Amino acid sequence: MSLTGFEAITPEQRDEFQQEGILLIRGALTEEHRARLEEAVDRVYADERQAGRLKSDGTLHMLGFLDRDEEFGELLTQPSTFPYIWGLAGWNIYSHHNHLDVTPPSPQEEAPAWGWHQDGYRQNSDPEALVGDPRPMLSLKVAYVLSDLSRTGRGATKVIPGSHLRNTLERTEGDPRGTVEITANPGDAFVFDRRLWHSRSVNRSSVTRKMLFVGYTYRWIRPLDDMPVDKDGAWWANRTPVQKQLLGEATHTANHWGVNWDGYIDEKIPLRHELQTRGLLDRTIPWLR
Repeated sequence: MSLTGFEAITPEQRDEFQQEGILLIRGALTEEHRARLEEAVDRVYADERQAGRLKSDGTLHMLGFLDRDEEFGELLTQPSTFPYIWGLAGWNIYSHHNHLDVTPPSPQEEAPAWGWHQDGYRQNSDPEALVGDPRPMLSLKVAYVLSDLSRTGRGATKVIPGSHLRNTLERTEGDPRGTVEITANPGDAFVFDRRLWHSRSVNRSSVTRKMLFVGYTYRWIRPLDDMPVDKDGAWWANRTPVQKQLLGEATHTANHWGVNWDGYIDEKIPLRHELQTRGLLDRTIPWLR
């Protein structure tokens, strides 16, 4: 039976994510799907190169990439990963941040600058006096691996499992203790808490690193990326109601307890409605009530 994207994750998977801050999903993309995504990435890369928008070393870090190709739009509800998104963050969400990364082999030999960070920018400091340690999750990302990162040294993401539960990270000469470089096969994916301390690494191999990141947060948080979508175009017309919600479609973001605004009430928010129809709301899990 093929996946729909609405299969509930297990309590064990939820516990592992809450303890480690990351889940690796092997074989999230079929080879055919991965190849189509890579072809789309290559088209975007060629366009950006022709427009002179690559970095001097050929690196591309493109924010708000989803509407650049039909293949990308479908990632919003990718069946193999979407259950982790709504299962860990709930139904009142959208994609506020997404980026396409192409990292060619680096010709430089010097050690990279310190790059360890938590995502979220001011989310890491503005609420400090209110929420203490650890900070709230607020957002999470799913990363799709399109190239062969099965060996270290290919520019893969480095993480410190469990580090999302502490607000600070001591600066060291090399990588902090507990660092793991995520080795993954083409078609794998990983979901991670935005608080997880992580860093890019240098690509010392002959393999060009290609990855797609799709971030999700709550609808009452402002978008991070500028991604104006042509709502009269075919790309938007091809999106499902749930995908349109995940692209920010709504007139109000603060719906609660069925208050009737001019926009959706809770029961009519597309993702909540879909979960309710499938019997997937759970009053024991606050974000799935």
